[in-house]
Amino acid sequence: MHTIRLGIDLGGTKIEIVALDRIGNILLRKRVPNPGSYRPMIEAIRDLLDATCAELGVAPDVRLPFGIGTPGSIDSETGLIKNANATWLNDKPLGRDLPEVTGRRVRVENDANCFALSEAIDGAGAGRHVVFGVIIGSGMGGGLVVDRKLLTGRHHIAAEWGHIPLPWPRVGEFPMPSCFCGNEGCLERFLCGPALASSWKGAGVRSAEGIEDAAANGDIKAQAALDAYVDRLARACALIINLLDPDAIVFGGGVSNLTNTLARVPALLSRHVVTPECKTELLVNMHGDSSGVRGAAWLWETTELEI
Repeated sequence: MHTIRLGIDLGGTKIEIVALDRIGNILLRKRVPNPGSYRPMIEAIRDLLDATCAELGVAPDVRLPFGIGTPGSIDSETGLIKNANATWLNDKPLGRDLPEVTGRRVRVENDANCFALSEAIDGAGAGRHVVFGVIIGSGMGGGLVVDRKLLTGRHHIAAEWGHIPLPWPRVGEFPMPSCFCGNEGCLERFLCGPALASSWKGAGVRSAEGIEDAAANGDIKAQAALDAYVDRLARACALIINLLDPDAIVFGGGVSNLTNTLARVPALLSRHVVTPECKTELLVNMHGDSSGVRGAAWLWETTELEI
């Protein structure tokens, strides 16, 4: 007898599935290309689920449920996908269409929330009471987990810290950059990977790969870009600590590879955190690019799926 939890990560170019056992060991993991349009994508998910269950020896009449992590989130009023960077997903009733096509129950969640859940349950934040999981890459996302349960909020936008204004701004940070959301000064415009790259090599550069090595080798622009980045990231983390007081903040995405840079942040928190000693841990994720798909599987943590 095994407990099997199925999770799917819906990416822009691929669809990945994982099957976890009771304690989170991976039983099977595979991926297929994302067709890039709505109906073929749903059919690809159905076929991937069926093939995975067959490979695991699950009888065809046992329709195991699954979780899925998606770009964007589900609107709590309409049930439609919103805010997805894969724009052809927006305004689609994914949570209703998937059960109809696959014949399985499903829980749909934002991919950053899945990341946070994975790291809180059996990743870098395991054993902590309140975990704030963040992904900083081409954009920014976040998820909040309390006692192994996601808190998504009234509008399903909890922990979207990328669209909070940069706190305690410096004179030189004005005028604030415009954001695609229609506001100015959003954290994402200062902290995403392309923002760091642009501050190093100029407008239009989108990759900051190698910036730490460049700074270590005397690149003055790289050093200045990282100094500004650390200061801004510390302010962003202090805002979260003052608001939520988490036990841990777990980093994912490209910024989690800047280990020397992240190590500088804790020393700067005390200026802005309203407590004499800040004990919030700043951690690098444990599961890497597996966190999203693992978190999707953990959406069914409380459901026993014995076969």
